[in-house]
Amino acid sequence: MFGGPQQPSKPVSKNPFFKNPAFKNPAFKNPLFYSSIALLIAAIAVGWILFSRWQQNRQIDRQTAQERAQKQHDSDRAALEQFGGKELAIQALYANPSIVARGQSAQLCYGVANAKTVTLEPQPNPVWPSHARCVDVTPKKDTVYTLTAEDASGNKTSQTVEVKVR
Repeated sequence: MFGGPQQPSKPVSKNPFFKNPAFKNPAFKNPLFYSSIALLIAAIAVGWILFSRWQQNRQIDRQTAQERAQKQHDSDRAALEQFGGKELAIQALYANPSIVARGQSAQLCYGVANAKTVTLEPQPNPVWPSHARCVDVTPKKDTVYTLTAEDASGNKTSQTVEVKVR
């Protein structure tokens, strides 16, 4: 105004970012571009959170399954110990009733652990290893029955029970 004609001045920017040719690209001036980048970063963060929680849940499921398997193993071991452990054993042998009238039958019940073969003398009916089995007997006189169990190693154990006849 006061000093003659003015020339249009160029905007002078001292910020080197504005001198970058990539910044002059119209895509960088579009606000949708920045919104898209922000959404992409948010989606990656949410995806990472979901993935890490999924991994944690898998780890928890594995631990739970392992604990359940351990409890089952302990329970099985306790049952095995209850049924005689690893040793050959006759766990039960009894007659019901132990006194019968002539011509009546009684049940001989037995239970063995870790037996490969079982014999019951005198007894015409077949017997086999079982944790709980009963066979019918009809003695004509007082009879002592002997149960013998044998394991795979050849170890034997025996037990007797008497049925009296009146």
